[in-house]
Amino acid sequence: MRSKTVAAAVAGTLAAALATIVPATVPAAVGETAAAAAFQVQPVAWGRCADKSLRSAGAECGTLTVPLDHADPAGPTIGLAVARVLHTKQPYRGAVFTNPGGPGSDGTWVASYGQYVPRQVGLTYDWYGIDPRGTGASDPILTCDSSYFGWDRPDYVPATAKAMKQWRTRTERYAQDCGKAKARRLLDHVRTTDTAADFDLLRQAIGLEKVTIFGFSYGTYLAQVYATLFPGHVQALVMDGVVDPDRVFYRSNLDQDPAFQKSFDAFLTWVAKYPRTYHLGASRTAVEKRYRQLRQQLARKPAGGKVGPDELDDALLNAGYFNGYYPYVADAFAALANKGRAAGIKALYRSSNPTGKAADNGYAMYLATECTDAVWPTAWQTWRKDSERLHRKAPFLTWANNWFNAPCRTWPVKGTQRVQVTGAGLDGVPILLLSETHDAATPYAGALAVRRIFPGASLVAGVGGYSHAVSLSGVACTDNAIADVLASGALPRRKAGNGADKECRPLAAPKPPKKGARVAPPPHRAWWGR
Repeated sequence: MRSKTVAAAVAGTLAAALATIVPATVPAAVGETAAAAAFQVQPVAWGRCADKSLRSAGAECGTLTVPLDHADPAGPTIGLAVARVLHTKQPYRGAVFTNPGGPGSDGTWVASYGQYVPRQVGLTYDWYGIDPRGTGASDPILTCDSSYFGWDRPDYVPATAKAMKQWRTRTERYAQDCGKAKARRLLDHVRTTDTAADFDLLRQAIGLEKVTIFGFSYGTYLAQVYATLFPGHVQALVMDGVVDPDRVFYRSNLDQDPAFQKSFDAFLTWVAKYPRTYHLGASRTAVEKRYRQLRQQLARKPAGGKVGPDELDDALLNAGYFNGYYPYVADAFAALANKGRAAGIKALYRSSNPTGKAADNGYAMYLATECTDAVWPTAWQTWRKDSERLHRKAPFLTWANNWFNAPCRTWPVKGTQRVQVTGAGLDGVPILLLSETHDAATPYAGALAVRRIFPGASLVAGVGGYSHAVSLSGVACTDNAIADVLASGALPRRKAGNGADKECRPLAAPKPPKKGARVAPPPHRAWWGR
C-alpha cells in the first residue's frame, strides 16, 4: 500500500497495546481506560508553523508529547508534530482529526482540508493534522538507507536466478539496516494501535470528549482501529479509499496487483484516444506495445545511464492512482519513447523517491508499521509463488509490489495478530465510506467489506472511476455527502444488499492540454497509497 502525496507527485493491526499490552479479544474499553489513566498528557503550545503552505491556510503548529511505549507511560517520551486550523464559521461543530494515508506519510498538511468541504461546513470545525510517530517533523524519525531508491536498479521482473537473488539480497539488507538504525527504538512502537493511542492523547490535550476521524487510504484503517479501541470518543467517521481490515497487509498488497493492472490499462486506453498528441498509438494494444518496447530498450541501455525499466514503471505508476495525472505522465512517457528525452520520467520517479538526508523516511515508516501490524509469511517460496501466479495476469505491478514489501519477510521486529475490527460500540455514530469502483490502491471490495462490518455505515461509490481517495476534488455528488455528514450526521439512506448506498459519477479524466501549454500536476489532491 505504497503512498504518495501531490507535493511529492504522487491507505495495521493489533500490535502494541495502550497502557498494558491488550490482546485483540479484550474489549476496547479496557484499553481505552488504561490509556486515559496511564499518561497525563500536556496541552500543546501552539505557535507559528514552519511550513509556508500551512501558514497560508491559517494553521498553528506545535508538538504533542506522548510515551514512546504506551505500555510504559512513565518511560521515555517522543514528540509528534501537530497542526491545526481553527473554525472560522458558526455553529462550532467540533474537531476533525485527519490522516492522509501511507502508512509512513507526514500528516500535518491535511489540517488545511476543511476549506474544501462544500457549503463552508468544514469551516465550522477545527481541523487537526499529525505527523505520526517516526515521520515528518516528529522526533525522532526513522531512516535506514537514504540511497535505497537509486537509479538503474535491477529489473523488478526477475528473468534469471541471479536477478531474483539480487532483489532478495537488497530487500533483506534494507530490513537489516532498519534494525541497526539510529531510531531503532521506534520499531517496537509504531503499530497502528500506537498511532490510535496518540490520536486519543491529542483528543485529551484539546479537551474534547468526542472527535470526528477523516481518513484517506491507510488512514481509513487507522480510523477503524481508533473506533475499535475508543468507540466512546467517536463523533463520526469519514473514510475515503477504504482498507479491508481482514486483509491487512500481505493479502491486501496482493489484491492491488490485478487492480493496478486494470488501472494502468485504463491509462493506456486514455493515451490511445489522443494519438495526434502523444504519437504512441491509436489503440490500447498499440500503446501497450510501445510501453513494452520502451521497457526492453531501457533494460538494454538505461536512458542517460539512469532510467531503466524500474524507474519507468515507478514513474508511470502515478497514473494508476489518479487520473488527474494522465496528461503529466503521458507527456513524460511520450517524450522518452518518441524523442529519447528522460527529464519527465526522471522527475516523476524522483517525486516519489526523493534523495537527500532521511529520503527514505516515508518508506522506512511504511514498512515499520505494516510489517509489525500483522503477521507476514516468512517463507520465500510463498512470496515467489504468489508473485509468479499474479504476474501472469498482472505484469505491470506484481513484482514491483513484491519487492517493495519484501523487507517485511525478514523484518527485525515480529508482526502481531491484527486488530479485530467489529464496529461494536458505535451505534448511532455516522459512518461515511467513499470509494471509486476501480480504485486500485484500496480495491472496492474493501469498501464493501467495511460496510458489512459497520451496519450503520453508508457507502458512496464513484461508479466506473479508477482514482484513489479523491473526495473533496470537486465532484459535487461525493463532496456534498461529506458536507451532509459533517453538518448534521446525515447519511445516504442505507440500501439492502451488498452494494453502494449512493452512486456518483467518478472524477472525470482531463483532456490533454492545448499545444504549447505547460503540463503540470493539478494543485489539489488528497492522499493515496499503494
